[in-house]
Amino acid sequence: MTREHGPWTIERSEEVYRNPFIAVREDRVWQPDGQPGSYATVALPSGVAVLALDADGQVHLTRQFRYALGRESVEVVSGGRAEGEAALDAAQRELREEVGIVARDWSDLGALDLDTAIVHGPVRLFLARALTFTDTEREGTETITTLRVPFATAVQMVLDGAITHGPSCVLILKAWQRASKAGLRDPGR
Repeated sequence: MTREHGPWTIERSEEVYRNPFIAVREDRVWQPDGQPGSYATVALPSGVAVLALDADGQVHLTRQFRYALGRESVEVVSGGRAEGEAALDAAQRELREEVGIVARDWSDLGALDLDTAIVHGPVRLFLARALTFTDTEREGTETITTLRVPFATAVQMVLDGAITHGPSCVLILKAWQRASKAGLRDPGR
């Protein structure tokens, strides 16, 4: 059964691969120009990204080896949402598990699409403040080092390319802009 998909027409759709982290689908399509073709997409579970900002104007980042990159990456706290899990609940869980932080003040800074051409995996962005510290509850695949740096340093790390993780870059810059618009001289306060 064919169906319209914006200016495309999908003749058939087939899931060609699935594991707990990704699903790959290939569609047989009629392109907007009327030509036949195929289009593959990757679906990821929805995710969250959290920038934890303490009362001293320091942000809490992670450094961990990322298998796909083959190197370490500096990032905000991030992770996937379980099916049916609310974004804020996932953000609170990831912050506690990865860096042992519980926050009383949460700001939702919107969503990010990782790659609008091929990947569907929206990430909800959060700023966490009023922090208290507890033990971490990391998964067996996580070897995380926590970094505590001034907020302005994190912004500079994005601008210098020391932080390349897309949701981290967007979240750090959005949080910095929000703090600046609020007229805070020191965005950590």
